[in-house]
Amino acid sequence: MTLDPGTVDAIDVHVHVEQDGHGCLALDQELLDASAKYFRADQDRTPTIDAIAEHYRARRIAAVVFTVDAPSGTGHPPLSSEEIADAAAAHADVLIPFGSVDPHTGKAAVARARRLVTEHGVRGFKFHPSLQAFEPNDVRFYPLYDAIAELGVPALFHTGQTGIGAGLPGGRGIKLRYSNPMLLDDVAADFPALTVVLAHPSVPWQDEAISIATHKSNVYIDLSGWSPKYFPPQLVRAANSMLRRKVLFGSDYPVITPDRWLADFDTLDMKPEVRPLILKDNAVRMLGLG
Repeated sequence: MTLDPGTVDAIDVHVHVEQDGHGCLALDQELLDASAKYFRADQDRTPTIDAIAEHYRARRIAAVVFTVDAPSGTGHPPLSSEEIADAAAAHADVLIPFGSVDPHTGKAAVARARRLVTEHGVRGFKFHPSLQAFEPNDVRFYPLYDAIAELGVPALFHTGQTGIGAGLPGGRGIKLRYSNPMLLDDVAADFPALTVVLAHPSVPWQDEAISIATHKSNVYIDLSGWSPKYFPPQLVRAANSMLRRKVLFGSDYPVITPDRWLADFDTLDMKPEVRPLILKDNAVRMLGLG
């Protein structure tokens, strides 16, 4: 079963699953607490798939849901993308599952990515280079991108600053340079059949992200992780003009709620004809839902 875009008013392309059905968490408590403090998030930080579905269904919004598989980078056991995808299938009216694999596992990551699509119905993949501790343009990971491109689904990469590890000594060892979007310019150039989504306003590399999305037809930008009232002005200008068909609504729930994001988005000086593109139409095209 595939989501019918006509049944929802918006598509949130960036929603984290932080707790599975067994009570296991995607991050250790120190990282969860630091992230909540960074985002000033006092709502439920670890909703389950069922809770996420209920939250979004009540708002007539669809959600792309995923975890980040990062044991090589964090040492923390990951949530199962297979379980997330299977649980999301019960809520196919509002949930679109993405998978996540640890790039450091090499051929095993490639094989698992294929299984996630063919056996569990995932519609894309999520990567967090800083949390997963990898340079995304390293050719060692190219077989993985080749497989994802062949499967015909998008790859969404965290870019820019991260709230995970923020404020901790050494940022808990998490390195921001892995999330410079210019590393993904190589990936987008070398895999023109691969749809690449640059997640978040890519501060401190916002101009680089805009340049890549302008230059590469296979690159989008999602607007998650920041309240729209704090968007860099050049991002707002680009979204309102040359990138109007390349930017996507994303909240970063549960650290930012869709209610908060949408309320602040309403205050932006955005052209009326651009709003529906950002809120739903661009995501329908990016996800192949049309």
